[in-house]
Amino acid sequence: MDNMHEKIHDLFQKHGIFIKVNKGNKIFLEGERAKEIYYIKTGVVSISQETESGKELTIRICGPDSIIGEGSLFCNLSYNSMTAKVLEPSTLYVLSRKSLELLLVEHPTLMVEYMKWLQAENLKHQSRLRDLVLNGKKGALFSTLIRLSNTYGKPLENNTIFIDCPLTNTEIANLCGTSREMINRLLNDLKKHHILSFDKGYITIHDLQFLKDEIACENCPLQICRID
Repeated sequence: MDNMHEKIHDLFQKHGIFIKVNKGNKIFLEGERAKEIYYIKTGVVSISQETESGKELTIRICGPDSIIGEGSLFCNLSYNSMTAKVLEPSTLYVLSRKSLELLLVEHPTLMVEYMKWLQAENLKHQSRLRDLVLNGKKGALFSTLIRLSNTYGKPLENNTIFIDCPLTNTEIANLCGTSREMINRLLNDLKKHHILSFDKGYITIHDLQFLKDEIACENCPLQICRID
């Protein structure tokens, strides 16, 4: 945990409420009044939006030390623009939006660190949206797999990377903004060519460089090329 996350964690731990949320439950819903900010201590939470046609687009897959619901902080946005769903049993600290705003104002140094973190988050989301728009369905999947490996990847032997975050093909499709059927075909093709393998929702990437070469990866800094 870096210094900024450690200080934010201490802030939530000291002033927030500790909660546990089971898999499948929603923490907040798109359209609900935005009252609280959450700090994830353990678990996995997806952040998504629903289009007018009812299609779901997953914006982030957040793990420990992530902050969610932060979009309403210091602005007039009074409703959540996204939905937070628990993918794995999670524990979180909860602070009211007003309380966190006051605490940050009282700690100018921490406020500056928070603004730096927020800027990095904006760059992360911009680069991901760029990849989804410019690289087509296949490129969107490859980009998503690269980001998952940077965020949840655990190196194994022979440059193999195990993604320690179980995801269904539907959840991967929502991250890529495409259909589950399309993702099924693309993943099976990658498996056939020994680029990756998958078992019970866990993906192991055997040739990450292939994925990078296919989308002309620019090797962005790791703090930007992430899925959380």
